[in-house]
Amino acid sequence: MMRAPRTSAALLTGLLCAGLATGCGDDEDKADPMRDQQWALDTLKLPAAWDDAKGDDTVIAVVDSGVDLDHPDLKDRLVRGYDFVDGDRSPKDGFGHGTHVAGIAAADTDNGTGIAGGAPGAKIMPVRVLGSDGSGTNADITKGIVWAADNGADVINLSLGEGPLMSNLLQGGILNKAIQHAHDKGAVVVAAAGNDSADTQPYKTDTPVLVVGASDKNGRPADFSNFGAENAVSAPGVDILSTLPTYTVELTKKNDSGYGKLDGTSMAAPYVAAVAALLHQEGENPDEIMKTIRDTTTDPGQQKRLGLGVVNAQAAVDAADD
Repeated sequence: MMRAPRTSAALLTGLLCAGLATGCGDDEDKADPMRDQQWALDTLKLPAAWDDAKGDDTVIAVVDSGVDLDHPDLKDRLVRGYDFVDGDRSPKDGFGHGTHVAGIAAADTDNGTGIAGGAPGAKIMPVRVLGSDGSGTNADITKGIVWAADNGADVINLSLGEGPLMSNLLQGGILNKAIQHAHDKGAVVVAAAGNDSADTQPYKTDTPVLVVGASDKNGRPADFSNFGAENAVSAPGVDILSTLPTYTVELTKKNDSGYGKLDGTSMAAPYVAAVAALLHQEGENPDEIMKTIRDTTTDPGQQKRLGLGVVNAQAAVDAADD
């Protein structure tokens, strides 16, 4: 079984959005009212990158615990998904984690409600492989990746990697084969490094996957982030504001606002998935996307736990334009 990534102490602090059902902020000014709390967007230079690309005509599959299908900041971004836990076509989030990941990647932007997504032009494909307790089977996770690739996903986000189980799965196992299948179908796979503060290499070196660790507001490695994966990059993963289900699940028992903060490499990965979506719009294939992101990271200096460095969306899009 697989556990959900760690949560922040600030998760259930009750970030309130007055009038959630009808939208927040000035209806005439469609700016996202919580945008000033999204420090990670600026760190990654995403707003500057949006001048050239927003991820249009790109589908990001969130292979996770599902998504709040009626969330006001997500419902207009969704394409058809699937629920491998219940075996139906209604991948409603029963835990909360997938909704948070989806908002980071591509929440509705400049709609007068909540937050901005990392790739405001992209669509979200919700693929539910984790149950209401945040756990999931190896078989469902593998099926979810393959289904996403076979049904039009351009980017696949895996915010699932925690502990030795994921390491064992990826040592030439079925998950490697699923990732390879997705790559061969034309999807770039982005995966969270995990939250065990461990020096680990969970992926075979020939697996076509972009591994993402977490950094903090000061550009340092997050204390919980795994590191050591070959050609890994980093992105913000501390105190990350995003969408949460507007109904009661495990992660919203004390917070019904529809928004909240989490920590984890699970939060860092969808930011990189968003940058991948921008590069997909620019016409790059999966190998080119991974190379461009890796080649344009910020120099980590002596902070080797950041891998190749923190992702720079503006530099990546500029490089794709050259």
